[in-house]
Order: sequence, then structure tokens, then C-alpha cells
Amino acid sequence: MRLFILAMAITSLLVGCGGHSSKKEKVAETSATNADMTNEQLLDSVQRQTFDYFWGGAEPVSGLARERIHMDNIYPAHDKDIITIGGSGFGLMAILVGVERDFITREQALERYEKAIDFLAKADRFYGAWPHWLTPDGKMTPFSQKDNGGDLVETAFLVQGMLTVKEYFKDGNEREKKLAQKIQKLWEEVEWDWYTKGGENVLYWHWSPEYEWEMNFPVGGYNEALIMYILAAASPTHSINKEVYEEGWALGGEIAKDTVYYGLETELNHYEHDKAPVGPMFWAHYSYLGLDPNGLTDQYADYWKLNVNHTLIQYKHAVENPSNFEGYGENLWGLTSSYSIKGYAGHRPDQDLGVISPTAALSSMPYAPEESQQFLRHLYTEQDSLIGKYGPYDAFSLEHDWYLPRYLAIDQGPIPVMIENYRSGLFWKLFMENEDLKRGLDKLGFSYKMRK
Repeated sequence: MRLFILAMAITSLLVGCGGHSSKKEKVAETSATNADMTNEQLLDSVQRQTFDYFWGGAEPVSGLARERIHMDNIYPAHDKDIITIGGSGFGLMAILVGVERDFITREQALERYEKAIDFLAKADRFYGAWPHWLTPDGKMTPFSQKDNGGDLVETAFLVQGMLTVKEYFKDGNEREKKLAQKIQKLWEEVEWDWYTKGGENVLYWHWSPEYEWEMNFPVGGYNEALIMYILAAASPTHSINKEVYEEGWALGGEIAKDTVYYGLETELNHYEHDKAPVGPMFWAHYSYLGLDPNGLTDQYADYWKLNVNHTLIQYKHAVENPSNFEGYGENLWGLTSSYSIKGYAGHRPDQDLGVISPTAALSSMPYAPEESQQFLRHLYTEQDSLIGKYGPYDAFSLEHDWYLPRYLAIDQGPIPVMIENYRSGLFWKLFMENEDLKRGLDKLGFSYKMRK
């Protein structure tokens, strides 16, 4: 296994920034080796590589996740050291993959968590919510001009990760229990109700001490932020009312007006102001790293059906390949928001630029295991020049002979976590055991199942 991972790292050093077709001779030996690997070995490998983005690749002062890692060392402004709050939430969970798969010890993980949680406790917060980005001194740095305060969606992703870590360590030794207590304190300090902007029946994404509510982004209609509303209802100190969920998130019931796409029901209306039938694939991942969609229902949807159909719609789109993009098919599929040919783009079936993002298929493994593993094997045996030190690069296009040796935390993080949910259900078991969370789900009228 170590030889395989080393071979992949060496291969990544041979890859340029413009294409991959000229590297066939250099990677042929590695491809042959990969082809002999079992599915379990391939899963081990991709989990190890993506875990290491958050372990060896972490920002060293905080122990948290860097927003991006560019193997070509070309960065915008000071982004090489920027800490991402949402991506760090994913990273906290990915580190547990390292413990469970024997990449690191429990003691090593505990030490990293202590550093990270102590950093977060001292970092800038705005009514308990962290900003989108932090610098290594714990100070906010703007995501955009007016986005220079609290980011409630990113905070929700971080809290999901922290609460999962709390559940893992809460019954451990005294040091582990102390970590769990610190996490509980940070969780209780998030003022979710403040982000209703004075009591409106909706949660707002942003608040800034300089611009206050000028970002004006009420979060409603289906997207990646379901976990934010559930955590806001679950808060033991700053909870929202059920009406905020029903009128804000669910748009007074309008969210339930689904459609049929590629012969599958979308289950919810994916866009409030758009006729697109489905969103990018990360909508089926971010809120469900800990929140178990198996058996999860409310008055609006069956969330397992929602995510399975979302995944299979994307798979069918690639198989039908209406734009005849090179490579698309049973072994190559998956569209999400990621790096793209010109900057960053939100890829989805009705806005398909011919750019495949590996996280889309790999992080969907619980929903479509056969289709996702076909993609994994194809990537590691037929397209392995697209894989580097921290796993598959963020995005690529065979149609345009394009890729960059670059990674984004929010795309790498769901890969090891969702693969682990497929393999063992680890994060779904842990997160759903949280007593505060269960009270929030009950408050909003959800039905759910507990894993054994």
C-alpha cells in the first residue's frame, strides 16, 4: 500500500498544468499496479491521500484546513495560508478516518484536535459564528468586500464536524472529556437566533460589524444548507422556532414542488429563483457528512431518495452525454462546484462545461456505490496522471485537455468522510447520537433512524 501511495506521489511530480495525454509512458507501470488492486485497496488509498490534505497539508499554526493547496505553488494573493471554516469542519471529520483506518493514532488525533479547538476558541467570531476565512493569527479576512463578518453556513459545517468529534471522545479519558467539554461550549456560543435579523422567519447567511445585513442573503429553498437549519433548531442556548424552518428554508411549502429529470423524481425544488431541476452534486454531501439521510424524512421529503436520485440523475446525464463530451459515460461522471477552465464554476447537468470534478462521484459512494466505484477504478487505472499527493486533483476536462494540479478543502473533505459512511457508517452513527441534534430533529418534525 505504501509503495502504491509513493508511486502516486512521484507520478504527480511528473504532471504539468496543461494536459495529461503525453504522460502515458511514465504512468503505465503505475496504472498496471493500480489495476491489480482490489476495491478495498483502492478505497484505502483514496481515503489515505485525501485524509492527508487535512493532516500533513494542514495550516501549521491552527492545525485546521487550508482553503486550497496548489502543487504548482501559484496562488491568488495570500491564499496559501488562508484557513477555511467550512473545510475545516470537513477536515475534523477526515482526521477520524485516519484514526479508524490506522493512518494515525488516537493520541495524535487528540493532540491535533486540542490545537484546533483552542485556536477556534480564540479566533474572531461574530455573535458566535466564525467568518468564512481566518488568517493564522485567528483574525477574519474577507471572503468578499461585504462578507467580512459571521458566515452561518460555514459555521454550520464546522459545528457538524466539531460535534462529531465530541461524540467520538466524550466517554474517553479525562483529557478527551475535556476536549468534548470545550466543543460543547463553542457550540453553545453560536447565536443562531441572531441570524434571523431581528426575528424574521428565515436564517441569514451573513452578518458584518461594518456592513451589518447588507449582504442580504436569506437562505431558503433546497441547497447545501439543510444542516444549518437543523443545528439552529438543535441549539441548547440560541434555538430558532420551527416556523423559521417552515417559512424560511421550506418557503411555506414551496420547496416540496419537485420535478422529474432523467426519469427520476427530484423530491424537492432545488432552486427558488431558477428552473434548473437539480443543483451541483455537493448539495448531497455537505449537510450529510454527519446527518444520516437513511430513513430521514419530514413533511417535505425523503432525504435518502432525494440524494440517491440526485446522484443517479448526474450519472444518467453522463451516460446520455447530450453534448458529446469526450470521456463521459459509465466510468466518468460527476458535476459540482469546483475549479474550472476559467476560474471557479458551478457545474450541473444544465450548466455542463465538460468539466468533471472527482469529489462529485467519489463523495456519492453511499448513494450509488457501484457507479462511484466504477469511477474510482477508472480514475486510478486509466487517468492516474490526474492524481497527486492528496488524491484526485480538483477538476479536469478530457474534452478540453485541461486540468491543474490543485486542491480545494471543500472538495477533498467529503471524499474520505462519505467513503467511510459507505464502508462503516461511522460519521452517521456518531453525529446522530448527539442529544442536542436529536432534540432539534424532533422539534422540526423529522423522522429518523439510529444506526446500531
